[in-house]
This record gives sequence, C-alpha cells and structure tokens, in this order.
Amino acid sequence: MHQLDEILAKATGQVEAHFFNLPIDGGGPIYRERVYCYELYHQLRILWPRRDETDFVLNGEVDKRGHPILHRLGLDMSIPDLLVHVPGYMGRNHAIIEVKAGGNAANNPRGIEKDFATLSVFQTEVGYERGLYLFYGYYPERLVRDIARRFENGPRIEVWLHSEPGQSVALVDVIGG
Repeated sequence: MHQLDEILAKATGQVEAHFFNLPIDGGGPIYRERVYCYELYHQLRILWPRRDETDFVLNGEVDKRGHPILHRLGLDMSIPDLLVHVPGYMGRNHAIIEVKAGGNAANNPRGIEKDFATLSVFQTEVGYERGLYLFYGYYPERLVRDIARRFENGPRIEVWLHSEPGQSVALVDVIGG
C-alpha cells in the first residue's frame, strides 16, 4: 500500500495535545498509549481510502487468540497495536505497527524488546511486508539502539517519531533488513 506513509504523516499531524499527553486533574499531563492509539486510529480511518480504492483494511488491536495459523506459530497471544492487511487472507499482510509512548519507554526496556520481537516475527513468520515502530513524544534512541542490536540480522523495522502534537511523524531509523 503505497499511500501508508502519506496517510500516517497526515493523521499524526491531526492528533491534538490532549490525546498526545492526557491532562490529569491534580497533576501534570501524562502519556497514555491507549488514548494516543485510539485517536491515531480515528485520524487514520478518516483518511483511509475507500474500499473501491484499496482492499487493505486498517484494524486496531486485533486480538489473535483463536487464530488457527497463528496458534500453530505460537503467536496467538499477540495483540498488535495496528494492522494494515486484508482480513481473512494471510497472503495480503502489508504492515504491522507498534506504538510506544517515548516518555514511558525509557523505563520499559522489556516492552521495547517485546515490540521488536513482535514486529520481527510478524514479518518473518506471518508475511507482513512492513514493520513500523512508532514512538510519540520522545525517542529513547540510545536504549532503542542497544536493544535493536539483537534484531539487526532480522527483517527491516522502521522506527518513526511523532515528536509533538500538530506535527507529522518522521522516519528516524531503520533496523535490520
């Protein structure tokens, strides 16, 4: 799907500050990945091509439990943040997208490693053409690079950064491939 980068750039530019960093009564705003992902999904859906223009569908948080093929691969407990695919047909898997709140990522190296593993295995074992890792707010480059060394011989994983509300996402790194 050649329009994905353009759609992603436009959609991230539409994510407002209160979805990016959730205001909290009695405290400062905090990153909440689910809040951001739901708004990103909403903005992507607004821009998504009509069904007569593409057969690719955008799905959010697809729970893979009970999927017979993924069960055999040991991947049926995976819940990717976003998928661009043709549901019901494993031969048309375009992109898997994992999202991480940059401010929280520095405190969660295991989460980053898990996301890299998910992106990698969904490309090598499930046939997704692209793996995108989208950080928002902050990109913990040193930590990501340290973890990414373990995945350098794997498939190409694109690292994107959405640095602040009102700005578009940008490709900041490519791991593997």
